[in-house]
Amino acid sequence: MPEVAIEIVAHEELTSSDLEGLRRLFDAEYLDDFGEWDPDMPYGYAPHAVHVIARRGGGIVGHVGWARRTIAVGGDGIEIGGVGGVLISDVVRGERVGSRLMGAAAESMKVANGVAFGYLGCREEVVSFYASCGWTRISAAERSIDTSGRPREDPPGQPLLILPVEDEIADWPVGAVDLRGRAW
Repeated sequence: MPEVAIEIVAHEELTSSDLEGLRRLFDAEYLDDFGEWDPDMPYGYAPHAVHVIARRGGGIVGHVGWARRTIAVGGDGIEIGGVGGVLISDVVRGERVGSRLMGAAAESMKVANGVAFGYLGCREEVVSFYASCGWTRISAAERSIDTSGRPREDPPGQPLLILPVEDEIADWPVGAVDLRGRAW
C-alpha cells in the first residue's frame, strides 16, 4: 500500500484536481446532511487560507484547514490560526493520519510567523483526539457569525481548544472569545 504523503497548499494554489479530491472527501461525509462542499464557504463556515492535505496514491484521504485571524479574547486582540475542515477518509482511519495532519498544521502555523495560538471548536466526542495532538480545552463564552450569517453567542462549556504556537498556554487571556466572523 502506498505511503500517505502530507502536503501544505495555500488556498489560491489549489488545483482543479485538488478541489475535486477535496469535494469527494467532504461530500462522502457531509453531502446528505449539508449539501455540496464549497471551498469558499464550506457549509457556511469560514474558508481556509491553508490546506493541509493527506494524499495516498494520488487521491486525497485527509484534510485540515486553517486561516489566520485576529480575534478578541476578554477585550485583548490575539492572532490565531482558526482550524476547521478536519476530515479523514475511512480508508486510512487507524493509521494516525489525523495526528500527522494536525502536527503538520501546527508546524505550518509556526512557519507563518505571528500566529500566537491555534484555535478550534469541535464536537464533544472528538475532544480527546485533539487533546492527544497537544491541544488544550478552554472554557469561555464564544461570539461568532453562524453558518446562516447571523450573530451567535454560545455560553462557556462547549468544546473550544487552543494550541500554543508562538505563545504559551499561560498567555491565553481570560474572558469571552469574539471570533469577529464565522467559525472554521
